[in-house]
Parts: sequence; C-alpha cells; structure tokens
Amino acid sequence: MQSYEQSLQQTRKFLLEHDDYLVVSHVQPDGDAVSSTLAVGWLLSCLGKKYSMLNEGPIPKRMEYLWHSDEIVNMADTEMSGTFKNVICVDCADFQRVGLTQQYFAEDALILNIDHHPTNNGYGFVNLIKPDAAATAEILFDLLQTFDVEWDVDIATAIYTGLLTDTGGFRYTNTSPKVMAAVSELLALGVNGPELAETLLEEMTLAQVKVLNRALNTLQLSPEGDIAYVYVTPEDMANCSAANEDLEGIVNYPRNIQGVEVGILFKVIHEHAVKVSLRSAGRVDVAALAQTFGGGGHTRAAGARIEQTLEQVIPLVLEEVRRHL
Repeated sequence: MQSYEQSLQQTRKFLLEHDDYLVVSHVQPDGDAVSSTLAVGWLLSCLGKKYSMLNEGPIPKRMEYLWHSDEIVNMADTEMSGTFKNVICVDCADFQRVGLTQQYFAEDALILNIDHHPTNNGYGFVNLIKPDAAATAEILFDLLQTFDVEWDVDIATAIYTGLLTDTGGFRYTNTSPKVMAAVSELLALGVNGPELAETLLEEMTLAQVKVLNRALNTLQLSPEGDIAYVYVTPEDMANCSAANEDLEGIVNYPRNIQGVEVGILFKVIHEHAVKVSLRSAGRVDVAALAQTFGGGGHTRAAGARIEQTLEQVIPLVLEEVRRHL
C-alpha cells in the first residue's frame, strides 16, 4: 500500500503529465467541496493547464466570494459539450457522489480521486486519500506545497474556507495541531478569519430561520433520550423559499440536546426518497451506520439516501441507530 507521501508524488505527476481536466465535487457541495474544487482550479491555472469546473447544482451563495467561484458550471443552467479524458474528483466519498457530472466523463477517463472520507473505496486511477485529514482542503494544502507555485490570499482563503467549515469553526475533534499550524500560515498570507467565520458560520438567511423553525417543530426524542430527529418536507422548503444550502447545520440541533448520542435530519426529496443526515456525539460510528444504507461519511458525520417513504425510513433508521448504540 502506498504511503501518503508517495500518493502526493503520484498526484503531482498526474497533474503535470496531462491536460484539459474536468474538476468536480459532490452533489449539494459544502464549503470543503467548493473550496477544494477552486483550489485545484487555482493550481491548474498556475501550471498553465486547461480545465473546466463543474457541479450538478449551484454552489452556496455565501461562498461566491471565493476565487473564480462563478466559473464552476452548474449543470442545471449550462450544458457542456464533449467528454473529458482527465477527471479530478474532490471530496467525493464514493463515485456516485459526483452525481450527473459523470455523463461528461469519457468511457476511458483517468480519474484522480482526492478525498478525506474513511469510507472512500479508492475508485480513482490515482487516489490521494487521507482519512485522518480534517478536510479535503487539508490534503490540498499538502499537495500545493509539492509544486513551485507562489501562494496568494486567494488560494489561502480557499483552503481556509474548507478547513473552517469541515471543522465546525475549529471546534470538532478533527481540529488537529496540523490544522492549526496550517491556519496560522494562511492567516499570515492575509486571510480574514473573523469575516469568514461571520459569513460562513454565523449569518443566516431568513429562509434558513424559517425552515429551521419548521424542522424544530417536528423534533422527536427516543424514549431513552439518546436519539433525536427532525424532518423537512418539500412543502416546508417551498413555503420557506429555502434552498438546500439553508438546511446546513439543522442536524446539529437534535444532536446538541444534552444526553443525545445521535442526531438525525430526514430530508424528504420526493414521495419515495429521503436524504438522511447523521451526527454522532462519539459513541456511534455513523459512517458505518450510513454504509448499511449505501451511504458513507465520517465517524461523527455521515449520510445516506434511502429510496422509501418518510414513514418507512424513520423507523428503519432508528432501529439501525439503536442497534449501533
């Protein structure tokens, strides 16, 4: 098995030897996915490479301050032509997480898979995976240092964004000494840490407040008080004029209740499909739990999509959580 350093060098070789890349991240991209996409784009631009950045949907509006964020093509708005032989997937725990972007992958595409999820099965031609990294942005911090490129505040801000969001504002257990050392370097390059924290972690849209209110009105606790869940329906989303990004953080509310070991958000996609988001206080490995439903993620934060009704999914998931407890 390759060491992390060997994987970094193999990735560097892949980026130098090829050209005309397609860079994609997972559906409903979060801070780490968006910033990692742009960090790869920034590196490729420094190397004089041709590249396109693509996602199945829009990036969150609160991340439009990032370098060239308007260049990430939203498939819902723009149709691209042709396919790409060289593809870079960032922050995708498994291949299906790339969503509909895979229609632009050539049949013989060479995939560079850069990720930090422990459930990643190494689906790439080249795999740069570090499960103990706080974020994919942390891996890119390491990768960028293998190239002779001059860092600026744009790339520093992108990497900082990924680290900030995936560590919950440097509060989660993945906030390692290495993360904080990297943060120190990024701040020295001119990153405005307080402003980013305000934008990404504190500010809420009115739609976000409204949909949170509706979700909290559905709050249920298990008889033992160690499992709590909320749910959101398409009607809730429509009535609140809410976008997917407005659901970010809602799952933490049931999880943060004193005594709760697992918090869950059930998001109804349509009548026969539910997105399940799971958060753990530490006793339960929710990544392993999510895998039983075809999902994945991290020990304390994971998710899955289940093709059943909400009424079927809730008892199914609660039973599995109870089994893991």
